[in-house]
Amino acid sequence: MPRKPVARAAVLDAYEALLIDVGERAATLDAVAKQAGVSKGGLLYHFPNKEALIAALLERMDTLAAKDLAEMKAAPEGPAAFFIKSSLWANSPLDRVFVAAARLVEVAHEETRRRFAGIQQQWLDLLAEEVGPEMARAVRYMGDGLYFNAMLEGGAAGGESKADERSADVAALLAAVERLRN
Repeated sequence: MPRKPVARAAVLDAYEALLIDVGERAATLDAVAKQAGVSKGGLLYHFPNKEALIAALLERMDTLAAKDLAEMKAAPEGPAAFFIKSSLWANSPLDRVFVAAARLVEVAHEETRRRFAGIQQQWLDLLAEEVGPEMARAVRYMGDGLYFNAMLEGGAAGGESKADERSADVAALLAAVERLRN
């Protein structure tokens, strides 16, 4: 009997939400089943243990990061401008999976740390093709700063004045990158 993808996705979504909202220790199998609206047996049918849930979450992260990297490569404005523009918290699936996975890094989950490092390296490699290795690091740090500050300020719900401030920050950073290129 094939596994129901809707139930599997609901369980994974529940796990991701619990990681974001309450952290890794509180995201127990019982809590995930309750959040997903399935029995514990239903959860175990799709994910026999917590490591299987983590593996699926990391697979989701890799898939979304690969999509982001492809969009970055194809961006008409170039990878650096795309990276900076897309570094604001938008509550996107990629944003959510990054925050959930970061909760695993907090408890020293080594495979999650390795996957994050791989994604960051892919971004750096692509940025370096456009702006050189030193500037690639600066662009990544700019993007990281935008992302984490927007998230700390309340994410996408930070208010209209914060959104205007963030837009001005993005414009200033893009201008700085352009000046450094020339």
